[in-house]
Amino acid sequence: MSIILENAQLVDVEAGVIQRTNISIKGGFVHEIATTIQENSQFKRIDLNGQYVIPGLIDMHVHIKEAFAPFFTASGVTTVRNTGGNILELQPLIQADSSDPTPRVISADRIIDGPPGLWGETSPWSINVDTVELAKKEVKRQIQAGADFIKVYGLLKKELIQAVVEEAGMYGKEVSADLLHSPSVTALDAAALGVKWFEHAAGVLQAVYPNWTIQSSEEQWENIDWNQPNDENIQNVCDMLLTHEAILCPTLVLYDQQKQSRHKWEPRHEVIKGIYDKGQSLINQWQHIAQYTESLKRMGIQTTHIQAIAKAYSSMGGRVVAGTDTPAGVWTFPGMALHRELELFVEAGFSPIEAIRAATIHAASALKRKDIGAIKVGTVADIVVLKENPLLDIKATQQISFLVKGGKVYTIQELLQAIPNLKEVEKHYEQFIETFKMMTD
Repeated sequence: MSIILENAQLVDVEAGVIQRTNISIKGGFVHEIATTIQENSQFKRIDLNGQYVIPGLIDMHVHIKEAFAPFFTASGVTTVRNTGGNILELQPLIQADSSDPTPRVISADRIIDGPPGLWGETSPWSINVDTVELAKKEVKRQIQAGADFIKVYGLLKKELIQAVVEEAGMYGKEVSADLLHSPSVTALDAAALGVKWFEHAAGVLQAVYPNWTIQSSEEQWENIDWNQPNDENIQNVCDMLLTHEAILCPTLVLYDQQKQSRHKWEPRHEVIKGIYDKGQSLINQWQHIAQYTESLKRMGIQTTHIQAIAKAYSSMGGRVVAGTDTPAGVWTFPGMALHRELELFVEAGFSPIEAIRAATIHAASALKRKDIGAIKVGTVADIVVLKENPLLDIKATQQISFLVKGGKVYTIQELLQAIPNLKEVEKHYEQFIETFKMMTD
């Protein structure tokens, strides 16, 4: 479909300004941006009456599944970076057309961990390796499967992390690390080994407080003032990370929802209602995890520090991107959680435009994608139409009138209707498991 969005208040995420203009879309891409666009009967005109437009948002840390993928798009999240799963399972989403009602997926394959594995024995979604040979073999398999990057976990030893980085580098792929549960490897250690991405900003706290890990005794936890970050130590660690050009994805909402627990962030929104109506498995999962109050407390108590790390690193010129870890933890609502992430960025001291950049142009740049993350001539037509000005109030990103995905116009309700039925999902899952077993036996 060829369309013209008339009388749009375009938020230029690069310049940080708003301009009143018209946007023409043709063949799924932004075709023209001008104050006057000549009449053309091939184009359908939509008068926005001064509503605001931002690029489709990018959630830089998710674990997406077919069953809840359209919730992201309904929330204005048109691209996701999947940080651990299975490429084969995600093929329908990865190969979807740009204008389909599911987000564009950039993905890692299964997580590479050390024994015994935080998530248990080797499975289609994680593998435990204990030798350099096995680590390099798995990297090669993942590259051949189509992985966009490689993900390592906190129980992997330093020499094996190095082996993964070296093998991935042979194919021009970057390595991401989740060091939340690492007993010995800090973010500085991993960065020195060549790890590029730091999920949850994990490993930074272990460098800031060298005598602390998540496995530490209660006494060691109490030795840290969790309400007052050590700014000097944070500055020093961030300065060293900057020399390695590390990328931080703090996933503030993951921490904060566990901190809030029973008083969770849950705005009145049609997507949230849709998740309760059609995402019962997610609701059941979160309700089950919510029982583990002590574990949630240990995660949630880190929130203020992670916010301080994200702001310090960004202020120093480091790259910080917005992600959520949906559906991990508790109440990380697909798509909507990214809006809370932007709120938490602003609470941490980022301006609204800086927060938006972390989920648009900065995210796209970190992914080395020039075709998304901004509304410019030649970019993919992923556009979110907002009722209010997000530069005045970041919560305005939630006030979506409608959106454009790959050039196709969708209402929120149309996207909610795209949630697949349970039988369809179960059928695809069974086919995936059978195929994966045949490929790995």
